[in-house]
Amino acid sequence: MNTDILTRLIQGIDAVLPEAASLRRMIHSDPHLGGDEGDTRDTIMAASDWLDWLPVAETGAYARFGPDGAAVGLRAELDALPITEATGVEWASQRRGIMHACGHDVHMAALWAVIAAARDLDLPVAMVALLQPREEDNPPGAPDVVASGVLEDAEVRGMVGVHVQPAVEKGVVSTGAGAVNAAFDSFEIVVHGRGGHGAYPHVAVDPISVLASIVTALGELTARTVNPIQPAVVSVGMIHGGTAPNVFADTARCSGTIRAFEEADRAALHEALARVAEGTAMARGATATTTFIRGGRALVNDARLVARADRLLTGIGVPVAPVPFRSCGSDDFSEYNELVPSLMSFVGTGTVRGAGLHHAQFLPPSGSLRLSAVALAANYCAAAHLLQTETGHDA
Repeated sequence: MNTDILTRLIQGIDAVLPEAASLRRMIHSDPHLGGDEGDTRDTIMAASDWLDWLPVAETGAYARFGPDGAAVGLRAELDALPITEATGVEWASQRRGIMHACGHDVHMAALWAVIAAARDLDLPVAMVALLQPREEDNPPGAPDVVASGVLEDAEVRGMVGVHVQPAVEKGVVSTGAGAVNAAFDSFEIVVHGRGGHGAYPHVAVDPISVLASIVTALGELTARTVNPIQPAVVSVGMIHGGTAPNVFADTARCSGTIRAFEEADRAALHEALARVAEGTAMARGATATTTFIRGGRALVNDARLVARADRLLTGIGVPVAPVPFRSCGSDDFSEYNELVPSLMSFVGTGTVRGAGLHHAQFLPPSGSLRLSAVALAANYCAAAHLLQTETGHDA
């Protein structure tokens, strides 16, 4: 029965694919940052007005349809990134400085294609379509969805999603049991020195040079803190300091991210980072304060869902990556795998013009939309099979 439902879902996806492609272009041309995704949400809701959408997490929405009882949640992210697009396509972002550079436009259109394909089907297990805000932010949007209680209200007992991935070969889907993405935290270090004239460094304490030493030290932090066989990374993405070339500032700051697969490594990196910042500053006559914003845990795929999804994909001729893709990227989808069996699949786009995720030229090829929708449908069927098996119904 599972295979039959997937076949019919794919037939429906192919029937609505032109509309889904148009929706993808519309979303892509009008991107919105986290916290401001209301227009994007409304666009998708208008395109699926046969559903009874309800609000969640301020700028998100969800809708349940299908039989009574346990349901499978299908998540797509609403937000874009603060990047000026450089793809050159006719449907490029019309909002300078904002772009769908992480494929969320594809994910939303794929979700729409699946729910449109399922519209007239007799589903074995209910679907809950979730339009989630602020995936790119920290704190992210998924914890707000969880805290709202809507997953319990909608009887969600499994969660699935897809993400385009240029590091996976074009046309291939990667699943993989266990951790596939890292836990994520952000940090800010503020160095407090003593301002003064650039010609008299001996009577000032230059916070920029102190900060430069700290940033350099952070480059080797993981190598001296975490077991080398365990993935972890510390990245500095922003540095700010100074007001003029001949003035020593009073303060300088940097911010970045910590990513790790193991909770113990995550805690150790927090402690080591703060210690390096404070110790380096003290040695140079300055002080440093470090603050952390805790993000989500590692994203862990349920082994049972992976096994079933792989069989379904292989059965319809979709190649599954023999070596699962895993990275220190992060996704707040991990909030859901803390509650229910979950599966995130990576849809291979291959590298496009050498541009990866979060790049101004990243643009998944048109075939990524269909493959994303098919992979999402297969994930739904895998989760539906698990729920039916657990309740003793024929899958």
